[in-house]
Amino acid sequence: MAPTEKAPYVLNRATGDLTEGAAKLAQEIGGTGVEALLAQANRTAARRGAAGALGSMQPRPAEWYAFDAKDQDTADWYPQGLTCGEESGSIGVPVFVASWYFKPEAGERGIRVSFLSPRTLKYQHALLVTAKPDGSYTPIDIHAGGIALDGDLLYVADTVRGLRVFDLSNLLDLRTAQNDLGDPTRIGRHDGRFHAFGYRYIIPQTDFWRVGQRGPHFSFVSIDRSGGTPRLITGEYREDDPGGWVAHWDLAFSGGEPNEAFVMGHPKIQGAISHGGKWYLSQAASATTNGKLLVYADQKLQTRPFPIGPEDLTVQDGKVWSVTEFRNKRVIFGVGL
Repeated sequence: MAPTEKAPYVLNRATGDLTEGAAKLAQEIGGTGVEALLAQANRTAARRGAAGALGSMQPRPAEWYAFDAKDQDTADWYPQGLTCGEESGSIGVPVFVASWYFKPEAGERGIRVSFLSPRTLKYQHALLVTAKPDGSYTPIDIHAGGIALDGDLLYVADTVRGLRVFDLSNLLDLRTAQNDLGDPTRIGRHDGRFHAFGYRYIIPQTDFWRVGQRGPHFSFVSIDRSGGTPRLITGEYREDDPGGWVAHWDLAFSGGEPNEAFVMGHPKIQGAISHGGKWYLSQAASATTNGKLLVYADQKLQTRPFPIGPEDLTVQDGKVWSVTEFRNKRVIFGVGL
């Protein structure tokens, strides 16, 4: 974790007409809250299911939750980012939120997030969209490699552009506007009706923080609430190069140059978070080989066992949590800090 120049990672606000578009859509489709969404969630996770995700990991995680059989088996959607209610600082119920990207090039369906209750094991998908001032909306074709929550603001990593922002106060329920969910093969407004590929909930983008100069990649994002001033953290995955960077900004987020930036010194870092003066890095390996959790305290490195395919990181209930991506090995899991 070597300090590096901060200037390459400047982010500038580029809201454009996003706020106007989201407001227009919210005028026509009624909103709901996270707690109400979880109360009627239509999927059920399995506590300590999909144990193949753990591979040779010993000891096993303190807790883990597996997505249902349909989400385990799909080759179309892959989980990437993870955040939680504790990271938000204001959501009143325990919840994990995971991002997924649509992999096929044909028939793009964008990115979605799953809201999962660790109390009930119920979860629900919602589609993230961009909306125009005329009320039209479209899917978003990005990797969504990391997400973080600050209050109701959901930050989503956009690899080459920076950070997209979605406001959970605009968690919109299509059933408030019509009796069905429209055509599951279409998205947007057509013939006076709303469609979202069969999803009941959509969340329109409200803001954008774009890179000041081309070059840096934004692969993951998290929030550190362990100190006096909360910090937003983001950084870069590199496949075979240890030169990936990580940086942080104070919250409330206002863009510009980060407070600090570091070169991580390890390849294949899928997520990073600081907490209690330590840095935690999630390192992937392959679809059949266990990853590692790299922990830096006082510049000393400790390597801990981790499951297969670990991604973004978040902190809840005194544990660091991640999500795994590979088919039939898709779990949200937590280990001690």
